[in-house]
Amino acid sequence: MTSDKLSRSGGAPLTTDLGPTLSGQTRPDPAGVGSRTRRKVVLASFIGNFVEWFDYAVYGYLATTIAAAFFPDSNKQVALLQTFALFAVSFLVRPLGGFVWGSLGDRIGRRTALSWSILIMSLATFSIALIPSYDRIGYGAPIMLLVIRVIQGFSASGEYAGASAFLVEYAPANRRGLFAAVVPASTAAGLLLGSLLAALLSGLLDDAQMNSWGWRLPFLLAAPMGLIGRYIRTKLEDTPAFRELAKEDEVVKAPASALFRNYWKPLLLAAGAVLLNAVGFYVILSYMPTYLTEEIGLGRTESYLATTIALLTYIGFIFLVGMASDRFGRKKVLMTASVSFVLLTVPAFMLLNTKNFAVILLVQILLGGMLTLNDGTLPSFLAELFPTKVRYSGFAVSFNLSNALFGGTAPFMATLLIAWTGTDLAPAYYLMAAALISLVAVALAHETSRDALRHE
Repeated sequence: MTSDKLSRSGGAPLTTDLGPTLSGQTRPDPAGVGSRTRRKVVLASFIGNFVEWFDYAVYGYLATTIAAAFFPDSNKQVALLQTFALFAVSFLVRPLGGFVWGSLGDRIGRRTALSWSILIMSLATFSIALIPSYDRIGYGAPIMLLVIRVIQGFSASGEYAGASAFLVEYAPANRRGLFAAVVPASTAAGLLLGSLLAALLSGLLDDAQMNSWGWRLPFLLAAPMGLIGRYIRTKLEDTPAFRELAKEDEVVKAPASALFRNYWKPLLLAAGAVLLNAVGFYVILSYMPTYLTEEIGLGRTESYLATTIALLTYIGFIFLVGMASDRFGRKKVLMTASVSFVLLTVPAFMLLNTKNFAVILLVQILLGGMLTLNDGTLPSFLAELFPTKVRYSGFAVSFNLSNALFGGTAPFMATLLIAWTGTDLAPAYYLMAAALISLVAVALAHETSRDALRHE
């Protein structure tokens, strides 16, 4: 079948396939996009999120070592709280970054915003390896770490949203869920490499070596990876949807203003839907090694190993969930995720207390599988909620707002709730509360998988 529209880049007729919807209707694919271009888009989208979440993984998995280097408090739990508080503070700037990068992406293009965000983010991550420790420059060390992590938080705030919008706008109409699943898969891959390096370093180096220089090594990898990602992105055209919008002169000059004026309802629903992702991702995939080591008493190497294996299964589940959301709809899959967390989180955390490695591994795989039902569906769901002219902004603001308030604070809140309540089940109840809020938000939202991407 042929499209009756003209190419927005050159005016020539375009031929494209039409993908069937669940209801038997047809939705036009992005015109003139070949499989080779889509492979480049997937790679470019993957690598940016990979670098971002590799950093967060290393920081989370080496939290106790970083605490010793920058916060030499006599109370180990206080030092750990200080480290996670710094982790959380870097997230507070993310809503501001969401506004900035979202506006840039909606005004001048997704590709340009993504190319600059990955450059700033990777250089900031690299800089962490160069910061002197507390015993050399005193309070200057944690202050420098804070400044760099704020820069990271600002630059990273456009990455997840931009990559998701980029993929959805390039994807075949009936495979948007699968293509968008690349984004959470890349985050898990970044976490996986971080976990592997943390496990390797903890096994090869003694405590003195880790505290002195070993923890710095993973951060050095960020610069070359980021430069490669930027190079790939600069070689791509912007998305067909954005080019069409620009050709028709429908690009909004003030996307943030238009977002709050005309799309406040989907913005609120999106922020609520993100809540389970925000809390669940950081508790299950980032904080868990620290939880297993500090609260359960599992050995550090065993904790890293269990998390690494769970991440491998998580990556496989993500793509299956993306395909399931294309087949059954976004709402059904997202609501299943929320219900699963409400019913199974507390029993799962109770099983972690057995301290049996096989049981802990199975529980982590279960929790990761439950999380993929949310994570594998959320990128396409959020991108489809908003029209092209505010898609980047709507996704970035809602995603980063929830992550700033509840995601970045999740390791800190989990540690604090355990200290306050005296029970190591506190993180489980926190996860349940997040799942309930997300369940309500998704239930009130419109099913998006069957619709064509909107410009208006």
